[in-house]
Amino acid sequence: MKLVVVESPTKIKKLRDYLPKDCRIEASKGHVRDLPSNASEIPEKLRKEPWARLGVDTENGFQPLYVVPADKRAVITGLKAALKDADELIIATDGDREGESIGWHLLQVLAPKVPVRRMVFTEITKEGVDAAMKSMRSVDEALVEAQEARRVLDRLVGYTVSPVLWRKVAPKLSAGRVQSVAVRLVVERELERLAFMTANYWDVKATLSKDGTAKFEASLTHVGGRRIASGRDFDPATGQLADAKMLLLDEPTARDLAARLPNEPWRVESVEAKEQKRSPAAPFITSTLQQEAARKLGLSAKQTMRVAQALYEGGFITYMRTDSPALSNEALDAARRVVETRYGAKYLSPSPKQYGTKQKNAQEAHEAIRPAGTKMPTSAEHKLGGVDAKLYDLIWIRTVASQMADARLQLVTAIIGAGQGASAGESAATFRASGRTVLFPGFFRAYVEGSDDPEAALEDRDQPLPELARGDALRAHAVRPEGHETKPAARYTEASLVKLLESEGIGRPSTYAAIVDTIEHRGYVRNERRTLYPTFTALAVTRLMQQQFDDLVDVGFTAEMERTLDRIAEGTERSLPFLQKFYDGPDGLVARVKAGMEALDPRTVSTLEHAKWAPFAVRIGKFGPYVEGDLEGEKRTASLPTDLAPADLTRERILELLDKGTGEEGLLGIHPEMDLPVLLRKGPYGDYVQLGDDEQEGKPKRTSLPKGVTPAEMTLEMAVSLLALPRTVGAHPADGQPIKASLGRFGPYVQHGSTFASLTASDDVLMVSLERALELLAMKTRKNEPLRTLGAHPETGAPVELFAGRYGPYVKHGAINASLPKETDEGAFTLAEAVELLKAKEAAGPPPKSRAKKAAPKAKTAAKKPAAKPAAKAATKPAKPKRGSA
Repeated sequence: MKLVVVESPTKIKKLRDYLPKDCRIEASKGHVRDLPSNASEIPEKLRKEPWARLGVDTENGFQPLYVVPADKRAVITGLKAALKDADELIIATDGDREGESIGWHLLQVLAPKVPVRRMVFTEITKEGVDAAMKSMRSVDEALVEAQEARRVLDRLVGYTVSPVLWRKVAPKLSAGRVQSVAVRLVVERELERLAFMTANYWDVKATLSKDGTAKFEASLTHVGGRRIASGRDFDPATGQLADAKMLLLDEPTARDLAARLPNEPWRVESVEAKEQKRSPAAPFITSTLQQEAARKLGLSAKQTMRVAQALYEGGFITYMRTDSPALSNEALDAARRVVETRYGAKYLSPSPKQYGTKQKNAQEAHEAIRPAGTKMPTSAEHKLGGVDAKLYDLIWIRTVASQMADARLQLVTAIIGAGQGASAGESAATFRASGRTVLFPGFFRAYVEGSDDPEAALEDRDQPLPELARGDALRAHAVRPEGHETKPAARYTEASLVKLLESEGIGRPSTYAAIVDTIEHRGYVRNERRTLYPTFTALAVTRLMQQQFDDLVDVGFTAEMERTLDRIAEGTERSLPFLQKFYDGPDGLVARVKAGMEALDPRTVSTLEHAKWAPFAVRIGKFGPYVEGDLEGEKRTASLPTDLAPADLTRERILELLDKGTGEEGLLGIHPEMDLPVLLRKGPYGDYVQLGDDEQEGKPKRTSLPKGVTPAEMTLEMAVSLLALPRTVGAHPADGQPIKASLGRFGPYVQHGSTFASLTASDDVLMVSLERALELLAMKTRKNEPLRTLGAHPETGAPVELFAGRYGPYVKHGAINASLPKETDEGAFTLAEAVELLKAKEAAGPPPKSRAKKAAPKAKTAAKKPAAKPAAKAATKPAKPKRGSA
């Protein structure tokens, strides 16, 4: 029996149909070993080692400390049991570096004594599995070494740099070898937007025709021979024209031209026509699939990969983590048959189109993402539905279109003069009109690639001009002045960031979705309607990284690290010298972390300043970003709204926040005397303010917001006053004891000794005066005294008293209370009437108790014997592999 081990259990059902009957298939369910994720996973005997927290023995060749997570022990036990009955072990994990590494770890854990072979298939079809069975090999040690070096690198960066961020910026932040570069790219775009200076300019549009019917649009380009400025001609940092020779058209001039030119003669000065070809896009690789799925299906990178994984494991598409756009001969033949059958021979490219990769070392897989098999069935034939069908259709049509003929376009440009200029033969104004006609649609018949620019016109749409020739007279139907404002560069979307990471050589196909997901969940970007907005924290962290760890966020350095890992994967370079230089070298990570801990000033690092915010500044606090500065001679702070992007913060917005507060949970400011944060929070019983954080020693002081005060009205000054409660209003004139005002469970009150009196809705607990407090206390005292004593009870001699109660007047004798009948004149009520009323109440007895009886408590069951403690976590610190790397 042959034991075949795959990663995912969902592959097993399909593979059973294609593997020989003597094969038993089991799943590892992903990784079976990894570096420890917390201190409890580190073996007791190693916990005191200086490198234990890292999980990498930096003193002994960067040997990783691999542990078996608790949830994988049962998996390993099952695999070992299955291996006892096998005479051969086939490792069939995924075909990328990570899959190769998982296969190697399986061998280390299982320690097989039977022959081992490595099988890699890129599609779960009979053809794909048969081909994989015929070309089995051994585990590629070079790929394993490269993946291990990547994992160690990521651990070293994350576990050594992150503490610098905790100490210098804010707790719970993290750094990452690739994620920090991605954050920097997003931050730099935001800083461009923050520095952007808006410029205003005008142009003129005209609606023209040759014969009065075929209308077309033209745009003004020159006035009096000078080219007018458009948006791209302004310096984004100054808002000024980059070339003084250009004409900046203002509103009066634009309106004058629009009013004057319709009455002037219009004529065609020149016409230029040229033919262009458009070639179809290559079949999908991981990054382009994520980009196009975002544009056309609105899927995030993570969603795309989840759906693609299911399609691959179901045998519908080839492996979805690849940076190679090549197609196998079988796929080329299948795609070309579909083109010829569905669209006709003239839409088929003259010869098969094979596409090369832009990556220098594309080895994550050997083929593009395409429909699996040799017949190219549609989603309907597969009986797919929902988002599975939509993504499959996208992959299917992209593969088919890649083998279709080029499209041919005719592009026409007409230069048009209007009016008479100052010089003979010169027009007062020059316009340009452009047209496009599809001469042969080619692959446009099937597919047109999406664009990241929502205003971009689709290439397969005709926008023709009428037949025009030099000297033709034209008629102006309308001439319109149009004002414009320059716009800063657009923020990145998931798709455009993945595209940039790929073009810069950052990351690998298996990491793109994880990178975007990580920077979002770590609080560095906010993903809103597929646009990535960096947070203020991201700005502070990126600045620190650039100051102290510049190469870690340098695009070129990170791309070179990827190329080094590629060379390790090729076997032309070893990992140990690379890791030693990176970590322990003169300018290595250890030295820079130590220097950063000593030199970086936390307040400076966490303070962000910009000319557009001056004289105010943004601080990154333990509980989020806030603005601070002097307002009307008083130092104030206010939390920044969580949905406010740095480039959208203005001086006017800061003034509004400082003046009114944010109305959101977060930091109101720093207590002027206690030097502790004052927080506005929401609890199960309403909003409250808190002095200090939850992690400090002792319980932090909390005070509820007074009734009628909303979070939006809460300021630092008001919060400080609330936290100072109870406050002493003054001394009682009768005994000199203090009268205090405070907030309680049932609202604000004043207190004198054991007497409490509630404040009314018109009273302010922070402002109530001594006179008002005495008045409220007196009213409360009077409320507790009898209206009058009727006399002594004839039997007991105890007094019988008349009181004003909540539900009307009543008489009291000892422990018995009796309400006066309605319509009774309490002023004429006598002792004799009271005694009769009390006797009747006593004779009636207490009110009947509720018939509901408490359920008898259930008998206590015998305590269960506590379960045995789980076995100590398996951990291994392997000897140096024969390949000579850590």
